[in-house]
Amino acid sequence: MDLSSHILVVDDDPELRTLIGGFLREHGYRVDEVGDAAAMRDAIARRRPDLIVLDVMMPGEDGLAAARRLASESGPPVIMLSALGTDTDRIIGLEVGADDYLAKPCNPRELLARVRALLRRRSPAGDGGTGTNGATVFGFDGWSLDVARRELRDPAGTYINLSDGEFALLRTFIEHPQRVLSRDQLLDYARGHNVDVYDRAIDSQVSRLRRKLNERGGTEMIRTVRNEGYMLLPSVVRR
Repeated sequence: MDLSSHILVVDDDPELRTLIGGFLREHGYRVDEVGDAAAMRDAIARRRPDLIVLDVMMPGEDGLAAARRLASESGPPVIMLSALGTDTDRIIGLEVGADDYLAKPCNPRELLARVRALLRRRSPAGDGGTGTNGATVFGFDGWSLDVARRELRDPAGTYINLSDGEFALLRTFIEHPQRVLSRDQLLDYARGHNVDVYDRAIDSQVSRLRRKLNERGGTEMIRTVRNEGYMLLPSVVRR
């Protein structure tokens, strides 16, 4: 059990909120519960959580708008819960910046598994992943990515905000430079085998990441290889 991880549950249904919060506490997490997006903002200001479980359909600011704002502010990772469970609904949730999406009603054990998977990817102890050989800072075409600090800086040294999904994708490209990666490989490397994501969500996140890199660097960094996948063009140097 990870007693240090703090989870914020945001849902306007008090019964479900209490059920989820209690289940997560039973498995060793510190949990706060709030009923809407405004209370979520106040809770984050008091103590930033390691992860947010966020309902989609809430009064006032809905979960999609809240997730989009959190992603733009490089907020904590988000697992969205929604009674809307079609593929399109899931894709929209992932495209606005959520890291995972579960349809209600969900099995609490599946939610727990996804919480654990997201927190593992966020853990500094896990930053010696495939291809890093213990290095935490990588340079490519004047850019710098500090894996341990989760910091991307452009050639001028300016910090660039990345969502969790964008960071996971960039790290995957950095660890497999100048190599074509299929969507399936990106799904496996960046999100893990047990997370429910879709090809279109990968395409959307690659597009956003590529736009951030191109805006600052001015040259093509990630190439689309027709019918095969994507490739990071610059060479990578460990520092």
